[in-house]
Amino acid sequence: MNIVRKIGWTGLILIVSTVIAMAADPIKVGAIVSTTGAASFLGEPQLKTFRMEVERLNSAGGLLGRPLELVAYDDGSEAAKANTFAKRLIDDDKVDVLIAGTTTGASMAIIPLVEKAQIPYISLAGGISIVEPVKKWVFKTAHTDRMAVAKVFEDIKKRHLSSVALLSDTSGFGQSGRKAALALAPQSGIEIVTDETYGPKDTDVTTQLTKIRGSNAQALFVFGFGEGASIVTKNVAQLGITLPHYESHGIASREYIQLSGAASEGVRFPAAAVVVADQLPESDPQKAVVTDYAARYKARYKEDVSTFGGHVYDALQIWTKAVERAQSTDHAKVRDEIEKTKNYVGTGGVVNMSSKDHLGLDSTAFRMLKVSSGTWSLAD
Repeated sequence: MNIVRKIGWTGLILIVSTVIAMAADPIKVGAIVSTTGAASFLGEPQLKTFRMEVERLNSAGGLLGRPLELVAYDDGSEAAKANTFAKRLIDDDKVDVLIAGTTTGASMAIIPLVEKAQIPYISLAGGISIVEPVKKWVFKTAHTDRMAVAKVFEDIKKRHLSSVALLSDTSGFGQSGRKAALALAPQSGIEIVTDETYGPKDTDVTTQLTKIRGSNAQALFVFGFGEGASIVTKNVAQLGITLPHYESHGIASREYIQLSGAASEGVRFPAAAVVVADQLPESDPQKAVVTDYAARYKARYKEDVSTFGGHVYDALQIWTKAVERAQSTDHAKVRDEIEKTKNYVGTGGVVNMSSKDHLGLDSTAFRMLKVSSGTWSLAD
């Protein structure tokens, strides 16, 4: 009875419940992220968040009285590998959910497999084609390229500019963003005066930027991610281009500033509130969530959060809440509950899904930020 005196009956019950939960068959979470390759600085914080959050959930007793088991693979930023690993997770590992696809290309490669297997899938990538048209088993937490384009164009117009040079990478993400920009420009009163592309692995983009420098563009809008976006930013500075410089939400990781150095100063881009958690007013509905996640992540990994890790946090939260409501890991029941997600306040915004919307975010999910003195700040 000494242990009861020391921790009390409540503490003893909690310990026993946790032990029983950990002895049950695990609920398997399948993850595919890009921890190497061109998208590695998006994928690394995603894997770190997976580990941190699964451990946190297990320390609290797991889910439905069962522990969570993370089964994760690195696709090396290659869509073909993402497809291979998705097949392994479904057929061999027998996972209960897939939360995967750092890039749009990887996510699109996974979709046919999850649709055939009829297993809930939450993508972590930005391409709007992932959820439009709506696919029964496919959801996502990352803001879309169309939302990013709309936010950038809104800011450009606010600054009384109208002619834009568009430079997009040739990845699925970049080309989806390019398509959105070309479609939204006329509606926004924007003229795309030059339309150039570059490869995500290109080490020099000065040829395209020289053409842009010779155009009558009033602003530069780069749509890409990873190291490629940093190379473009450095090339812009090397060529002495002084146009207002916009990037997509694909750069919302501290590594972009580290790789770009002083060349990133003044760059404007749309991003989720999580990267400026400490700058949000106390009245902001996301303040408590993003501050808690950011603080725990920094305490554990000694680095700042990125929006990409936040996508994992939101995906896990949305899925676990759906499982709890369903009181089951049955694929169809969980899928239905994910689709019913309402008023979930996460790192990416306030999510309200429906049968016609498997993202559930609106334009308020993005904040316009800028790089100032080597860090992020809310743009004026």
